[in-house]
Amino acid sequence: MPAQSKQAFEVAQAAVLDRFGVQAESRYVEVKMLEGRAHALVTGEGPPALMLNGIGTPAAMLAPLMARVVGRTLYAVDLPGYGLTDPPADDPPGLRAHAVGFVEGVLDGLGLERPAFVSNSLGSLWALWLAIDRPQRVGAVAHIGCPALAPGTSAPLPMRLLSTRFLGAALMRLQRPSPRQVEQLSKMVCEYPLPAEIAELILATERMPGFERTFRSNLRALLRLRGARARTALTESQLTAVEQPNLLVFANRDPMGSEQAGRRMAEALPDAELHIGEGGHCPWLDDAEQVAEWVNRFLERTTSRLPAAGV
Repeated sequence: MPAQSKQAFEVAQAAVLDRFGVQAESRYVEVKMLEGRAHALVTGEGPPALMLNGIGTPAAMLAPLMARVVGRTLYAVDLPGYGLTDPPADDPPGLRAHAVGFVEGVLDGLGLERPAFVSNSLGSLWALWLAIDRPQRVGAVAHIGCPALAPGTSAPLPMRLLSTRFLGAALMRLQRPSPRQVEQLSKMVCEYPLPAEIAELILATERMPGFERTFRSNLRALLRLRGARARTALTESQLTAVEQPNLLVFANRDPMGSEQAGRRMAEALPDAELHIGEGGHCPWLDDAEQVAEWVNRFLERTTSRLPAAGV
């Protein structure tokens, strides 16, 4: 990636971590599925928890929550093409296989056998796919905000428009990364205004090489104009196969999924705990203390017997 774009992102990432008092080191691991390197921010001590953020956003955006999750070694991983993780060389032929292979490759690279997961949106979808396809690699999952493509949920119209091949390309050309565009994005997910450092972080992410191609590829694999694609959407029958404990934190202004969708998901999962909090699609930005309290209690209850963090 061009040095200037990477440097701008690293400056923005450092500013976010400093704002929220997170001392983290960067760690890179080779991932065969990606044919490149994945980046993780590592902080804390104790049993491991892997953190996965949503579409188009880097792991450092989770810093307000990272600062409050205690007694864990946190591995906050940038998804492919977002942040410092390399984008895929080509559009993956199947997003689910790509996601499972990527996350499993990250676990192998970090030396983690069966950590807990703390995830949001697309990260939650990837964690659930891994839990279903590789159940031995997932200890428990805390979903902060509505998981992408859960039953009874939807994506806002602008995201569905961007998922179309030709119209989406035209819209991306008209809405180039800018402070105004990030402001519009934050309003769409009901998280306006963003902390200034996080707004700068998102803008720096969007300006990274490979971001636009990866973002549009993900959207095309997940959505169509009418909603979720059947081959990627989660179903109740899939959720009933998830054997791990799940924490669901839905927020009262989340445009992706309502409280009713949260209750529907909790009923489908065999072992689920549901809380309704304040905020939009990223509720740790609205009430980090309350969200962290739920996450800490959940992790203590479900992961106390999991292996310690890998080397």
